[in-house]
Amino acid sequence: MGKMNLIFLLVIGFFSCEKPNPPASVVLPTNLVTAINVNGSVIDVQATAENANFYTVTFIRGADSTVIETTNGSASFTCSVSGTYIVRTQANTSYTDYISKTDTVVVNVTSGSSGAPTTGYTSPLTYANYSLVWDDEFNGTTLSSDWTFDIGTGSGGWGNNELQYYTNQNHSVNNGYLEITAKEEQFNAQNYTSTRLKTQGIKSWKYGRIDIRAALPYGQGIWPAFWMLGDNISSVSWPTCGEIDIMEMIGGAGANDRTVHGTVHWNENGSHAQFGNSKVLSSGRFADEFHVFSIVWNQNSITWLLDNVPYNTVDITPANMSAFHNNFFLIFNLAVGGNWPGSPDGTTVFPQKMYVDYVRVFQ
Repeated sequence: MGKMNLIFLLVIGFFSCEKPNPPASVVLPTNLVTAINVNGSVIDVQATAENANFYTVTFIRGADSTVIETTNGSASFTCSVSGTYIVRTQANTSYTDYISKTDTVVVNVTSGSSGAPTTGYTSPLTYANYSLVWDDEFNGTTLSSDWTFDIGTGSGGWGNNELQYYTNQNHSVNNGYLEITAKEEQFNAQNYTSTRLKTQGIKSWKYGRIDIRAALPYGQGIWPAFWMLGDNISSVSWPTCGEIDIMEMIGGAGANDRTVHGTVHWNENGSHAQFGNSKVLSSGRFADEFHVFSIVWNQNSITWLLDNVPYNTVDITPANMSAFHNNFFLIFNLAVGGNWPGSPDGTTVFPQKMYVDYVRVFQ
């Protein structure tokens, strides 16, 4: 018994002398730098820091504040009114461990309630050997009778697993612009709403030049488009009817907010075929100012232009391209999410707006 007690005491002594490991020290980020740019009503922030796991950017005006969490340090905020805004940027190790930097910027919303840019390219009203056969300058306060709406989701996100519900309420005509707005709001089991306009059954064209002057939205998961479908889609379905994408953009970090795509889709021996190309701005993004997106379409080819500079051409003379020798109608829409852009994330700012100054058809 004496030996067992001695062993028991030795074991107790061994464990009682062991010291607990000290808690690991938190490594805070260092060298937080912010670059802030004001484009009209939009404040853009690009933050960098060493050892940051994520960033938190807070935009403050008076008692109102908006917080955006971002992994790449990029955040944007659209101001609804002019004034002085405080931008508080945190480089975070965790939600409770961070370093911060505060900047103050002055924003002048010069374009009234629309928030549209005030600069950009403008196309001419006349071209040699063409006549203006139809246009909409979006003057007044309501849409013309040449437009109608797609309502709902198309029972499957319009074939692309999009996340918005299209209504006839997410648009307005004012200050000489058509505005289409994508909102983050719950409606009919969807988390976003937007608008999709078309001239189907009212106006359509075969061949000609189409100019659309517009300023685009931006951000991850944002997908604006100006495009056309063949009049015969109801009888032959897609892609046999043909599709002409005058402009598509999938928003987001990197080059996405400054890249547009021009594409055609058709039926190739029973399968979906497509051909397209892209145009990238050398700087800035398509939300910063107006650009003109165009196609020149004749019996031989379709050519895409950005600000009157060609960047893509497709030959439509082969027999399998016969869809592009029929009448097509116009569609303007602002989608959220879908197979191509992916879903919005913490960097995406809502609401997002697409501004259309005019659309003109020449033949």
